[in-house]
Amino acid sequence: MSDVLDDLQWRGLVAQSTDVDALRSALSAGPVTLYCGFDPTAPSLHIGNLVQILTVRRLQLGGHRPLALVGGATGLIGDPKMTGERTLNSPEVVGEWVERIRRQIEPLLDFQGPTAARMVNNLDWTAPLSAIDFLRDVGKHYRLGTMLAKDTVARRLNSEHGISFTEFSYQILQGMDYLELYRRHGVSLQTGGNDQWGNLLSGVELVRKVEQAHVHALTTPLITKADGTKFGKTESGTVWLDPVMTSPYAFYQFWLNADDADVVGYLKVFTFRLRGEIEDLERAVAERPAAREAQRTLAYDVTALVHGAPAADKVVAASQALFGRGDLRELDEATTAAAVAELPRAQGAPGDLLVDLFAATGVVASKAAARRAVAEGGASVNNVKVTDDAAELTDEDLLHGRWAVLRRGKRTLAVVDAGR
Repeated sequence: MSDVLDDLQWRGLVAQSTDVDALRSALSAGPVTLYCGFDPTAPSLHIGNLVQILTVRRLQLGGHRPLALVGGATGLIGDPKMTGERTLNSPEVVGEWVERIRRQIEPLLDFQGPTAARMVNNLDWTAPLSAIDFLRDVGKHYRLGTMLAKDTVARRLNSEHGISFTEFSYQILQGMDYLELYRRHGVSLQTGGNDQWGNLLSGVELVRKVEQAHVHALTTPLITKADGTKFGKTESGTVWLDPVMTSPYAFYQFWLNADDADVVGYLKVFTFRLRGEIEDLERAVAERPAAREAQRTLAYDVTALVHGAPAADKVVAASQALFGRGDLRELDEATTAAAVAELPRAQGAPGDLLVDLFAATGVVASKAAARRAVAEGGASVNNVKVTDDAAELTDEDLLHGRWAVLRRGKRTLAVVDAGR
């Protein structure tokens, strides 16, 4: 059972631990019950949260029992941000987000067998608690000096925004979660991102003071990109797990576009590929970078994990069809819409000259360049070569009655949108 810790370390998933040797001993001694918390401060989790879910899953596969806490109480407050106070959402909104996030986590853990996962909500033990009981039974164990020294709190206190008592109290609520889960379920390990280290220690210390018990905390590093830009962001925004907020196609493309310098690290963190498989892919990156074998493996594995294998198969087919290795007409409407969403576009309608549309979308620089592309055999509509520079867009060209994909050469793409 302690082998899972070696695996986490090899994958670069151990940043800090209260006592890594003691944790190794606990993991070796038998099943450990652990938890990780997810606050519903948005309607969906994002790929940064996926690091935590998959870390919990690795521990479960190593023979340990996980609890996933969706914070119906802490989500009403929110962990303090560096940039200022959060906007407080209504209990109704937070309650809806709790259910959405539960549904995102559930397929990624195993809820059957001896190490069955459990979902918990901290609103269950926080809501019945009176303010007086909270201050007497929990608050008395906290010292202001320690709370003020927390990095986020210290920075906020020294900023123009300051910090409200509401957000200042967040670390007490999270500490109370660990105490309650220790009492209710025997939890002795909490995992989280490295930015949560102070909150994790809050719970460790509270359990020690109240129950005189030694429990553990383990954090994963914050994922970064080799070029220094923020991981999990694209030009269109955050990469969400919700397929409505980030389509499976856009999700797949995010991973497919991983830089060679990042892809091996992502394979370790976000897939369940074994060490030998990842080492083979690492060699492929070094020896055959143009083939992008590692990126394609990464993109498929993570998309299948989050959205299911059928969705992953659809987006692979769409990706191939866009570049002439499949029939665009076989794609369903939702997949087609997602596949063309990021392409340069121009409005068009049946009867428009194709050379005009090639120029309008920016596939070529001018109508004259479009005519040359047609003459050279390098222009296509929906992967069908255009042979006449007087050809017009037709109703039959419109995929699902709306889109026509224009391509110049092998990789320059755009879309004509006939929608109104």
